[in-house]
Amino acid sequence: MTTTITERGSGTVLPMVAAATTMVLWASAFIAIRSVGEHYSPGALALGRLAAGAAALSLVAGMSAKARRIPRGRPLALVIAYGVLWFGIYAVLVNAAEHHLDAGTTALVINVGPILIAVLAGVYLHERFPRGLVTGLVIAFCGVVTISVATSTGQRDTAGVLLALGAAALYAVGVLLQKQALRDVDPFTATWLGCVAGAAACLPFAPALLDEVRTAPAAATLGIVYLGVFPTAIAFATWAYALKRMSAGSLSSSSYLVPGLAVLMSWLLLHEAPAPLALAGGALCLLGVAVTRLRA
Repeated sequence: MTTTITERGSGTVLPMVAAATTMVLWASAFIAIRSVGEHYSPGALALGRLAAGAAALSLVAGMSAKARRIPRGRPLALVIAYGVLWFGIYAVLVNAAEHHLDAGTTALVINVGPILIAVLAGVYLHERFPRGLVTGLVIAFCGVVTISVATSTGQRDTAGVLLALGAAALYAVGVLLQKQALRDVDPFTATWLGCVAGAAACLPFAPALLDEVRTAPAAATLGIVYLGVFPTAIAFATWAYALKRMSAGSLSSSSYLVPGLAVLMSWLLLHEAPAPLALAGGALCLLGVAVTRLRA
């Protein structure tokens, strides 16, 4: 009986810890991108980040004593598809959107993604629509709107909104494809091959990356390495681990923590005092995610 309880506890706690790790690292990416984006163009930044992430994951795969089974057929096609769409094109669109939109508006538009994921997962993966999930998504989205209003600088245009909407759609589609791939592929291999596919999709930006590396300060280049190792390699690996054990709709709701965490990190690391309204929005995001975790 004790063993059963322990197994159930670890089966619930470990995915939550993995999801929390992902959200903290994804939030830190906003801090890094803010400084790196001044010296690297969107495509070059995406390629540098994914190349660093793919190198780190390949190193871990090579050091592993256990031989990794490379998927074939449909599972491999799913991995390549979400790698190109989510790891690759999504990263380019987000970087480009932030050249047109302020951070608050970008966060607001991209966080349409979890709602799309919940709806598409219910339709295509036959996941349920529990009342707590729907209610929590609404509350958390209101929190993102509040943060966006508090952090908006008024910088927005149609091109930026379209880029961010495209990123949100790719995020949703990428999660659904990854959820299906994880039925046959282990989380690390799915992350590793997806990151490699995303880096390959961004290879056309290699000339720009090489040119910008020569002129960018060392701190900006180290920022790209950080983005590749931590918010990409580690965060996507912990995400895949959690996604294999949780529903797509439930896990994606956790991403509403990212804007609130980013505001908190800006305060702690960049000494940017958040507006009271932004703190209220962060609290709403926390409340919304907590509601999605409530059992019926």
